[in-house]
Amino acid sequence: MHQLAARLRRLPPSCGPVRLVGVDGHAGSGKSTFAERLAQALGGAPVLHLDDIASHDELFAWTPRLMAEVIEPLRRGETAHYSPYDWRTRRFAPPRPLPPAPVVLMEGVGAGRRALRPYLARLLWMEMPPEEAWARGRARDGEEQREFWDGWVQAELRHVAEDPSRPHADALVRQLGEGYEVLPGPAARSGPDHGVTHREDPPSMW
Repeated sequence: MHQLAARLRRLPPSCGPVRLVGVDGHAGSGKSTFAERLAQALGGAPVLHLDDIASHDELFAWTPRLMAEVIEPLRRGETAHYSPYDWRTRRFAPPRPLPPAPVVLMEGVGAGRRALRPYLARLLWMEMPPEEAWARGRARDGEEQREFWDGWVQAELRHVAEDPSRPHADALVRQLGEGYEVLPGPAARSGPDHGVTHREDPPSMW
């Protein structure tokens, strides 16, 4: 993980002074856990969870709000403020700050969507078959969220068909028994920051 973190730090800024790194993948594929561990390896980099941006009414139609609340302020080198959505109360909470740190991680389904790719320093894709990822997500959220998951899967399928992220990923991340393996993605180019396959340190070493 520290090797990947070091490579990300060396990238040129992509969104104002920020190296914005997208972590995309199917729901339930482990994006949040991976992003949090990568953030630790980066010395406490901020993580924007797109689950805080999406809502029941806007599962995927949240691009204008994200641009206004997050992308544009970061481009100006300012602290962004976004209102995280509470999925249980169905309300937006008070604004939360997101500073223009050297590296900011943005994780969630749609992190690599067409409108956001121009602002990304790198796009990482969690490599897991959708059926396996969705099964993990359903098991995690329990029976009370079964109806939501039925609707979510259909919405995600439509999103992936209309605006896929994986073909544009710089790297594919596979979860191992311990740690992760990072492989060149479909969009990888030859050079020192691409085309390198390595296994990240196991969790016990982070």
